[in-house]
Amino acid sequence: MPHLDEVRTRVDAAIAEDVITHMNELLVELSDDASLAREDRYAQQQRLRNAIAHHGHQHKEDREARREHLTKGGTIL
Repeated sequence: MPHLDEVRTRVDAAIAEDVITHMNELLVELSDDASLAREDRYAQQQRLRNAIAHHGHQHKEDREARREHLTKGGTIL
């Protein structure tokens, strides 16, 4: 399997796993990967960055929805 295909598979797996720590570790690892062309490395890192950003937005929305649900009709006890 060519290296780029292997990297794509790893990025897909990290995104599917949805664990920020693992995505960040892979981002750092890709920064040091001299086997990839600059454009290919950037594209895979950008996929990870987008997934991390989406995860953060989703977490914020979930937290706000939970707070709204808990405070419906009053205050949090």
